Amino acid sequence: MPGVRLRHSHRAVAEINVTPFVDVMLVLLIIFMVTAPMLQQGLDVDLPETTTQPLRIRDDTLVLTVMKDGKIRLADIEVSLEELESKLKAILEGVEGKQVFLRADKKVPYGIVVKAMAATRLAGAKKLGIVTEPD
Repeated sequence: MPGVRLRHSHRAVAEINVTPFVDVMLVLLIIFMVTAPMLQQGLDVDLPETTTQPLRIRDDTLVLTVMKDGKIRLADIEVSLEELESKLKAILEGVEGKQVFLRADKKVPYGIVVKAMAATRLAGAKKLGIVTEPD
């Protein structure tokens, strides 16, 4: 139709543009996914690999660590093999479950690990869990 003009109204759009918000959230998600594995702390122990399910270690559990050089750490405190049994006995006296987790480097001689396990049993531990890394 000649001569007819259509009127266009220029109203403000009342919708929020969420695209920048989604972009920022995705970038933050990627940053957290990359940095989260780096936040794990602990001793540098090269654990043997197995096909079993890994044990979940709670913060209140007692962890006995045998380092690559044969040193033994009980709850992050270095102890000798000779004093391990007496220290464990003193710690386990007031503990209900008497559960100890053993972390041993795969390069440690088997004899040292067995001696640490024997000292743990003699100290009165009812359960001895061995910590490994999944395949």
